Amino acid sequence: MATSVSICSNALVMVGGKPFSSFDEPKDNVRTAAVLYASVRDDVLRLHSWNCATKRELLAPLVTPPAFDFTQQFSLPGDWIRTLQVGYEGDPIPYRSEGQRILASVTVLPLVYVYRNDIEATWSANLIHVVELAMAAKMAYSVTASASLRDSLRDEYARELKVAKAIDGQDDPPEEFMSGTFVESRFS
Repeated sequence: MATSVSICSNALVMVGGKPFSSFDEPKDNVRTAAVLYASVRDDVLRLHSWNCATKRELLAPLVTPPAFDFTQQFSLPGDWIRTLQVGYEGDPIPYRSEGQRILASVTVLPLVYVYRNDIEATWSANLIHVVELAMAAKMAYSVTASASLRDSLRDEYARELKVAKAIDGQDDPPEEFMSGTFVESRFS
């Protein structure tokens, strides 16, 4: 079962370090991994609408409305990383993102978003591998002082990210385009 510790330990092994079993171990490489992990995890989660990190919520408006243009403002959830959809599928709502808020002229805001899924055991094997590679690339230079290893791991990470995104995307039904003049002109 994947955990933040196992992911970081595997990443450290990829760059020639020794495995570890707790972030409490008093080793420089372990402390480096512990410091970097959360931001690397969030960066990778932000890159795609991972099925294991997607949520739907109906947001209630804040008490204070925005100064102008929209009638309501909504606070983004605390675990929000990236907005995927505002409104219902096929019925988007005009909105504006400002800081940790969404402004819109509705009384309830349907939101689909990527969230900070910190339960690695719920991730796909591909996502786990991608985060391991991202961590290895991030730690490579500090552990080995090798720019070529760092660059090689970055390249491998980029390739594996493409594969993982493609596989994750295949779990969803194909997108259908709404009929209209663009689609009709393209396929007629």
